[in-house]
Amino acid sequence: MTRDRIDFLFLNIGHYLDHLFTLIFATVAALALSREWGLSYSELLKYATPGFFAFGLFSWPAGWLADKWSREGMIAVFFVGIGAASIATAFAQTPLQVGIGLFIVGVFAAIYHPVGLAIVTQKWKNTGMRLAMNGVWGNLGVASAALITGYFIDHGGWRTAFIVPGIFSIATGLLYTVHQWREVSTAHQKAPPPSVASTLPGPDMKALMLRITAIVFLTTAVSSLVFQSTTFALPKIFDERLQGVANDMAQWLAASGVTAAKGDVATMLGALTFVVFAVASIAQLVVGSLLDRLGPRTVFMIVAAMQVVFFAAMPGLHDAWALAAAFGFMLGAFGQVPINDFMIGKMASGEARARIYGVRYVVSFTVFALALPMISFIYGNYGFDTLFRLMASSAAVIFIAVACLPAKLPQPAAAAA
Repeated sequence: MTRDRIDFLFLNIGHYLDHLFTLIFATVAALALSREWGLSYSELLKYATPGFFAFGLFSWPAGWLADKWSREGMIAVFFVGIGAASIATAFAQTPLQVGIGLFIVGVFAAIYHPVGLAIVTQKWKNTGMRLAMNGVWGNLGVASAALITGYFIDHGGWRTAFIVPGIFSIATGLLYTVHQWREVSTAHQKAPPPSVASTLPGPDMKALMLRITAIVFLTTAVSSLVFQSTTFALPKIFDERLQGVANDMAQWLAASGVTAAKGDVATMLGALTFVVFAVASIAQLVVGSLLDRLGPRTVFMIVAAMQVVFFAAMPGLHDAWALAAAFGFMLGAFGQVPINDFMIGKMASGEARARIYGVRYVVSFTVFALALPMISFIYGNYGFDTLFRLMASSAAVIFIAVACLPAKLPQPAAAAA
């Protein structure tokens, strides 16, 4: 394997682990702690909220530090720091201690997106496909959180679901540091990037850039609300809507000779969540290919339309029909993920790219955090059907906003850092 491929593999593993760690608690809360600690699902969600605020608020400082110091060094800090924070969270004895642990996890989780995506968009060509491949790894981390945590709940307890990935992440971080030691150790010696002479854009170009920027940040906020609401709540949605399918699967496997499957409903629900997330992540590969060929406007409108249709169909559905609708709206939710990153990568200057991604993810992950109390309120007062209707309306807002994008993105000169 060439050094270039190893670099990309490490970045992909980082994206996988970033989403894995931030969603372990979603399954723990839905399938274990609500029973073990005698707290409702809605009550437990508030302890995850500070972690998602940290996930957003620390994105800009992480991007700034990466641009000023070393992007590779920050990725090494990410691997080791988030692994240690996850292991520490496993030893929590109270909900407050879990909340503190998740906050520290969020601080280190904030590093990956502004730094890792800046490396991906600057280092390689075919930006759309590279972002899509990297995005698939992140989606598999989302999916694996439910699968791995569901398994450990049935075999060893929820604390193990924090410890084992934590050890793996620290080991990966040490390997990455050795692999990138030359880049990390000489970061302060790097020459500043050459300045790019450019003429000031005319008023028409300024107006167009302002419109595109407004659309990027609006769709970033709304699509983040949709993505966080679906990925975080799906284990609980499946716990309510797919009990029949999960019991049938467990009984079928037990009858087939898999004795460990008998009664493992949490594992089955985690497996179903994993399958939906894993299949939906394939949409990003299709989207990445289409972005390089068609541009973001057409592709974004297609995935937004998919979400409108399937979210609107979901209320009242159970078992097989609910599973089918979930496949549909998750294909759209996952498919939209690389589109805004593609637009920023094409339009942002290279020397400031990590900082610009940092601002984008401050918006994105702040909305992530706000989504949790929203889910708690809606679920506690109205149930998930109301959440699905809200998600359908949100997807419609995205569709209308994206329709205002130009057919082809402008290619401005490099902006000042």
